[in-house]
Amino acid sequence: MKPPPELIDTLQSAQRLVVAGHVTPDIDALGAMLALARAVPLSDVAVAVPGARAGPKVRFMLELSGEICVADGARVAGADVVAVVDTAAANRVQVEGQWEAIADRLIVNIDHHITNTDFGRINWVVDNASSTCELICRLISAAGWPLDRATASLLYAGIHADTGGFSLPNATAETFDTAAALLRAGADLGRIGERLCRSQEPHEFDLLRTVYRNTRLAADGHIAYSTLSYEEIVAAGCSAEDIDEQVSIPRSLSGVKVAMLFSEGDPGVIRINFRGEEGTPVLELARKLGGGGHTFSAGVRVRGEMSAVVSRVLAEAAPKIKNGPAGGR
Repeated sequence: MKPPPELIDTLQSAQRLVVAGHVTPDIDALGAMLALARAVPLSDVAVAVPGARAGPKVRFMLELSGEICVADGARVAGADVVAVVDTAAANRVQVEGQWEAIADRLIVNIDHHITNTDFGRINWVVDNASSTCELICRLISAAGWPLDRATASLLYAGIHADTGGFSLPNATAETFDTAAALLRAGADLGRIGERLCRSQEPHEFDLLRTVYRNTRLAADGHIAYSTLSYEEIVAAGCSAEDIDEQVSIPRSLSGVKVAMLFSEGDPGVIRINFRGEEGTPVLELARKLGGGGHTFSAGVRVRGEMSAVVSRVLAEAAPKIKNGPAGGR
């Protein structure tokens, strides 16, 4: 997981750096973006963060980071280096003007997705890392940059989120060593745990009720899935930005090998989150539908009517479950 020297040199010598992540960034992406922006020793750094529709967990990460410079269109246009973190492909980068606005810049690509397309001029992709936040922590250490309490908290939050609270197989011994170093640096474990795990707003809680109510089993109980229509999301007082890890609800059922959440954040656009259990990979399924991600955690967005999309995906998934590997939890 040692970063290449040219990566550190490029970041330190940038004149105007913009740090970006993927569309609808999760906790790991936000933590990596904000921590890198805080740690790199530059006076001109801006971060491409979500706008006014950002969900509560994203707002919490922005609170943790303190004051940051937001990368608007002018900042993006003036950047000489763009560091893209936790993003598997160029078309998933979230900046004003999309990929076309930065395609001719020096792109630094830092990620842990096995499907990363190496779209940067400098690519540091470690697909067995628990999270991009773990990589940013190692980058900060290798570069000798300062690691203060806020930066440590951002990185710890990202690692916690992407490892399911250190409960998933991607949490290695090195991951625990990294988390311990972040705690020693002052990461606010209590605040992070409360805000990420024990701070549901009423509208978020109502959304969870719907996920529970809509959860169904298929393939002799080996597949569990739930659905959230656009109307149901709006009725709960939520938006697409509030869809995060609700797939953990169907995933929690005993005997499930594949869990899926179908959510219609925008009318006619179905986002599908896949999670694999008992050694069951889901990446191939996501790729076949045009998506990507990790071996046991992947996703895709498809256009269509909810029931038709669910039927299509279940038909694709069921044979893979029957032929897939088995194992204990």
